[in-house]
Amino acid sequence: MESLPVGREDVERAARVIAGRLQRTPTLSCRTLGPHVYLKAELLQRTGSFKPRGVLTKLASLTAEEKARGVIAASAGNHAAALAFGAALEGIDALVVMYQGASEVKLRAAEAYGATIDLDATGPGDVFERLDALQKETGRVLVHPFDDPLVIAGQGTVGLEILEDVPDVERILVPCGGGGLFSGIAAAAEPVDVEVVPVEPENSRALHAAFEAGEATRVDARSIADGLNAPFAGRLALATAQALDVEPVLVTEDELAAGFRFLYQRAKLACEPAGAAAVAALLAGKVESGRTVCVVSGGNVAAHTAAGILTGP
Repeated sequence: MESLPVGREDVERAARVIAGRLQRTPTLSCRTLGPHVYLKAELLQRTGSFKPRGVLTKLASLTAEEKARGVIAASAGNHAAALAFGAALEGIDALVVMYQGASEVKLRAAEAYGATIDLDATGPGDVFERLDALQKETGRVLVHPFDDPLVIAGQGTVGLEILEDVPDVERILVPCGGGGLFSGIAAAAEPVDVEVVPVEPENSRALHAAFEAGEATRVDARSIADGLNAPFAGRLALATAQALDVEPVLVTEDELAAGFRFLYQRAKLACEPAGAAAVAALLAGKVESGRTVCVVSGGNVAAHTAAGILTGP
């Protein structure tokens, strides 16, 4: 196997950097899904998703001059809130590029933590173009949501906790948008014999498209799992998937909804649709169960969205 672009030592270093600053989220057994199936409840993390792990790791690397310039990022919402939260802790000014129609819940959370929000982009497809323009205009430091080795290393601390909590785990299922969380957990699991599987919506298959084409490919991402609607996969995520020779598992919108309802009704986890992707793959029989951990990556969802899915067929 080729070496991964981010390694276990990078993740361990990130764990030391952010130690004591975030929650250690629980890994819960879920016997309804199988006798050895667990849920990594990362929706209970600060800001409601795994994203602060990578943000704080990246911010800790900045010089005083870089901090004075401020930071900038593009986001569908969870990275926005995480960057706003982390920047406030560090006393750094944050500008977040979101898009018209983005989750109001996530937008308001980022504002509440103190970030300035730019909504010039009309959708996820052009948010990164707007980001590039604003970064050049302002000189701010980019904190990429998924294609930065430090951010990936921080996200990989989720994997370290899983391996400590379930040392005999065989498989980790990971919701995948741009691929940062998948890449980080794969790095954490690199020295051990654990299969790390990215799970994407059929309507938002950035990593799947990149894996097939052999290069990052633009996709029209339109899933109910807005947290996974990346317009392209990160180059580091693609390199990770290629090194592991793992093709993402795809789930339908109906399967995502079923996973969402299961987590609400049976596991009592108020997740967002993106956070249900791993469980959706397991429920749909697209992955063997065995000793499996499903990462429930986030819990930021509007009440009307949750109600619509819960009352659906």
